[in-house]
Amino acid sequence: MTLGRRGLFSAGLTLLAAPAAAVAGGLPRVQVWRDANCGCCGAWVEHMRTAGFAVEDNVVGSVAAARRALGTPADLLSCHAALVDRYVLEGHVPAVAVKRLLATRPPGVRGLSVPAMPLGSPGMEMPGAAPDTYDVIAFDGTGGRMSFMRFRGGEPA
Repeated sequence: MTLGRRGLFSAGLTLLAAPAAAVAGGLPRVQVWRDANCGCCGAWVEHMRTAGFAVEDNVVGSVAAARRALGTPADLLSCHAALVDRYVLEGHVPAVAVKRLLATRPPGVRGLSVPAMPLGSPGMEMPGAAPDTYDVIAFDGTGGRMSFMRFRGGEPA
């Protein structure tokens, strides 16, 4: 069944209102919306599975409707969108950052983003290429931003 814009919006609101079911190991399910033609998005899904998350992988023609339903800020967009236990994820957010978010639940944080597609972020590993240093950005619902974690060489800095 394909959801129209209204259906996806309604589904997104329902998902945000209800807690995600926990899976084995106590980690909640991650719902992902991605384009079928994006290999790096599929690699990020596998990164999350390897880290112990169950992933609901929604392949869609356009991720825009999911982003609108999730309220992802336009300046933090990357290539795929996700939802985990009421938190929005955008782009190649490392599983370790998601686990830290779920463990600490900082007040006011609505989600995490890795804007653009930095080399060395999960799903963006390129053999022989030096990985970028990048920040995982935490955002709230009012335009606030802060660095949540920094990564160098694919590892927390």
